[in-house]
Amino acid sequence: MIRRFARPYARAIMDVVGTADRGAALLDELRRFEKTRQSARELHELYANPGIDLGTKTSVTRTMAQRLGLSDMAVKVLEVLIRNHRINDLGAINEALAELIRNATGTVAAEVRAAQQPTPAEIDELKRTLEKKVGRKVEVDVSVDPSLLGGFVAKIGSEVYDASVAGKINKFRESLG
Repeated sequence: MIRRFARPYARAIMDVVGTADRGAALLDELRRFEKTRQSARELHELYANPGIDLGTKTSVTRTMAQRLGLSDMAVKVLEVLIRNHRINDLGAINEALAELIRNATGTVAAEVRAAQQPTPAEIDELKRTLEKKVGRKVEVDVSVDPSLLGGFVAKIGSEVYDASVAGKINKFRESLG
């Protein structure tokens, strides 16, 4: 669920960049920054600490942005979020931005749980299969769930497509009972 405050930030970003393609490119940069921020405990604590001044946070952000090769636009967005004390909410803002981009491009999101990490070719095949099923472009987000034993479960909106071994075993059990 997207938090309510995130949508206005996402809309403002889309208004500034102008197109879904530019929005997607910026979203990729913001996701890379967020992944880096979340992966380092020290960075997470730095941004969460209200006692650390905005200048220090901005300086660290610019250094990170340079190392990550982020655009000037990405840096400006991050600086606005720091000034507004919303940098810790970047994940929710990214989620809202991704939703706006999907709406603009007629794409739907598919949450896929797979028993093991699929190869890029398998992801492409799964994406094509889901696109045929729903009649729209599909953006696939894959997570690994070993409890599935094999196969995958894809969720698009309220629709669930269960092609897992665990799901087939459960269906078989139900047919016996």
